[in-house]
Amino acid sequence: MLPAGVVAHLVSPAVNRKWVERFPAARTVVTLRQGACACGLAGHHDADPQEEERRLRVRYRQAGVGRDRVIPALDRHRRAPRGVSSAQGAVTLAGFVAEHARNAGPSLYFLDFSPDPERMPPWPDSTPTATFAAQVRAHPGTWLPEQTPVLVQA
Repeated sequence: MLPAGVVAHLVSPAVNRKWVERFPAARTVVTLRQGACACGLAGHHDADPQEEERRLRVRYRQAGVGRDRVIPALDRHRRAPRGVSSAQGAVTLAGFVAEHARNAGPSLYFLDFSPDPERMPPWPDSTPTATFAAQVRAHPGTWLPEQTPVLVQA
């Protein structure tokens, strides 16, 4: 049901507890990755892998991430699958997200640029944008903006 190469996992119980305490309307917190990286989901893949990696290094530097954490993050990025149709993949992913909300209840998604695979939003006053499964299906490529928690409801 997910696009080729995309994986979905629930966050660890400890992280899930923190998210749900902060956003009680959420039943589950889901991480999405294309391979081990989320760049493809964010539309950040570039035709030139070297240029793409250069941009990632700049983003990590701007975020104050040290070299010891950048190297493993870039290794994860390099292992991410390529060549997945972004338009069809977005439609398939939207279908999965909508179906998950229908079956599992309100689910929280957060597209984050970070070397950490699971983390809370870095700011204390963030509130999730609520959307419905039908809106996710209607706007498959734009329902999950970066740095904004999104609560998807059936």
